[in-house]
Amino acid sequence: MKKEKFKGSAILNPVPAVLVTCKNNEGKVNVLTIGWCSTICTKPPMIGISIRPERLSYEYIKETMEFTVNLPSKNLTKAVDFCGVRSGRDLDKIKEMNFSLGSDESFTTPFIKECPVNIQCKVKQIIPLGTHDLFIGEVTNSLVNSDLLDDKGKIHFEWANLIAYCHGEYYPLPSESIGKFGFSVAKKTSKAKSTKSFTIKNNKPKNKKSTIKNNRPKLNTKTNNKKSTKPNKKKFK
Repeated sequence: MKKEKFKGSAILNPVPAVLVTCKNNEGKVNVLTIGWCSTICTKPPMIGISIRPERLSYEYIKETMEFTVNLPSKNLTKAVDFCGVRSGRDLDKIKEMNFSLGSDESFTTPFIKECPVNIQCKVKQIIPLGTHDLFIGEVTNSLVNSDLLDDKGKIHFEWANLIAYCHGEYYPLPSESIGKFGFSVAKKTSKAKSTKSFTIKNNKPKNKKSTIKNNRPKLNTKTNNKKSTKPNKKKFK
């Protein structure tokens, strides 16, 4: 296949579409959508998010040196898009999207209850890069909805219906696996067994007690599946 050459650009796709909550010294809370987000270290666990200096959340995070990464489900797609194109200087995005905020005694910045996974981070370093500055945050705690855990306590992210952002479009995370880590070098004796686990159904084990109910508040907005005829190319930047 012939390759076409393009000038250097931020072409890495797909990327996670996350909601980042932050708080300033006066107690005001804001939320913004970030696509430039990634795990950058295992020990200590660290996450990096890139934000333009002109964003309101940039000011808030720089004041308190904290932020919370909230992983949204696909039913929050409209809210994710809204929080990426509207500014907290013009309106209260948390109120507009009917988000419910939760608090944790050990952490100042609130989290979004509607998101199944919340990752609390303390800023360790800010690196100016160009259009964006990189905030390196050490993960202090993670909050995960109990209905994403199996009987052994393993987190099943495929049950969360997470979303990704790819070249101006939002996509749901597939619930079926195409391979398990290490399967390419697995021994032949165990390979047959390991391949059986490649297809992951989006449900809980039958022997798991169904006493846990999903009490997450529902948004009063509906996901808008129509594509914009004039996409905002500056989204998440």
